[in-house]
Amino acid sequence: MQKLFLILIGLFCVTAFTQEASVPNTAISSLVGLNYANPSKVNLDSTYIHTKVDSIITNGIKNKAFPGAQVLVAKNAKIIFHEAYGFHTYDSVQKVSLNDIYDLASVTKITGPLPALMKLVDEGKLDLDIPFSTYWKPWRRTKDKKEITLREILAHQAGLTPYIVFLNEVLTKNGKLKRRFVKHKMSKGFQNQIYEGLFVKNTFRRKMYRKINKSKVSDEKKYKYSGLAFLIFPQLIEELTGQSYESYLHDNFYTPLGAETLGFKPKLKRYHNRIVPTEKDSLFRHTLTQGWVHDENASLLGGISGNAGLFGTATDMVKIMQMYVQYGSYNNKRYISEKTLKEFTSVQYAENKNRRGLGFDKPYLDNTHLPFMKAYPTPEVSAESFGHSGFTGTFVWADPKNQLVFIFLSNRVYPSRANRNLYNLFVREAVQQVFYRANLLH
Repeated sequence: MQKLFLILIGLFCVTAFTQEASVPNTAISSLVGLNYANPSKVNLDSTYIHTKVDSIITNGIKNKAFPGAQVLVAKNAKIIFHEAYGFHTYDSVQKVSLNDIYDLASVTKITGPLPALMKLVDEGKLDLDIPFSTYWKPWRRTKDKKEITLREILAHQAGLTPYIVFLNEVLTKNGKLKRRFVKHKMSKGFQNQIYEGLFVKNTFRRKMYRKINKSKVSDEKKYKYSGLAFLIFPQLIEELTGQSYESYLHDNFYTPLGAETLGFKPKLKRYHNRIVPTEKDSLFRHTLTQGWVHDENASLLGGISGNAGLFGTATDMVKIMQMYVQYGSYNNKRYISEKTLKEFTSVQYAENKNRRGLGFDKPYLDNTHLPFMKAYPTPEVSAESFGHSGFTGTFVWADPKNQLVFIFLSNRVYPSRANRNLYNLFVREAVQQVFYRANLLH
């Protein structure tokens, strides 16, 4: 009886989601290329899934890993699970809704600049194995950067500096904003809005580029995660395409995929969806950050960047991830060649103990042999799988071998980024594992 009840609940959730998703301006009323189904239709145990996932997420909320979360899973091009849990904040006022918009943080890297770079590789406008300075001219004059290739950069094998805190450039020692860089009113020289009543100097991005161009490069070529190049990729994409980075992504990917909520600076757009808040910022914005990118570097670029800044719903995110699972094709339209997508999602430098693909994260090299708490993301994912995590508490993963897309969205940085219980409790990995252990045939 309990099993029947849970299956009915699962079916209700799918039906309720379909109705709720028919919101204006979201383009999620129909998931073209994806169908809805109960887990049993793909030989997964609905009772097991709902019981386990509910338990894990409830425990996460109880231990304040996040105030709320959302999980969406597609198997064999069927959405078999989509549930919302908890609230936007711990005051329990606004419930998480299935069509809420989230700050995707570093998931931006694989859903913003990366599809554009893959398309440019397909078109012969980018070569992975010639010096990146061929395209980014300032590096031609930099001895330690002029020979670095795009392949090395995307695989985090180039030895680039991991991170530069550009926020330090706009704050005084007392934490006040430097008026020569940030003003409270828009003017001719300050047109890039970075928050309510905050505008960054138009030329500040050039200052950021100069610091990136002058940043140190390690002599030792081994895996070292760096997001610096992702700050300059939008400018590179604009130079190679003759089109703005944002419009290029919409024209070539988001709009034809029907993923209209994927985009930057949602606060300035007329979405009916609610936007989940992130952190109570005590350093920069001095208020609850909501509808504007959490990442400070992306913010200082005007909210449009390659390292962060992308927002979207789970139902729009699943479309681009399903396109990846199908190696570049979705709803009978090819976006990226199969050859290029397989190249980008393959391990590049295994001999250097580097698990990364090109831009994409990958499982640990010996993942299947590791216990759960030492594996990444979970031991059951295939070696062909790939994805990325985000600082705000987001995580997306695609597994072509198992035809599984896993999406986890949360705002674990609320009220503070110091909260690390999402990691300490292995919440995302535990939820992901459920869908690999729910096989009815076992």
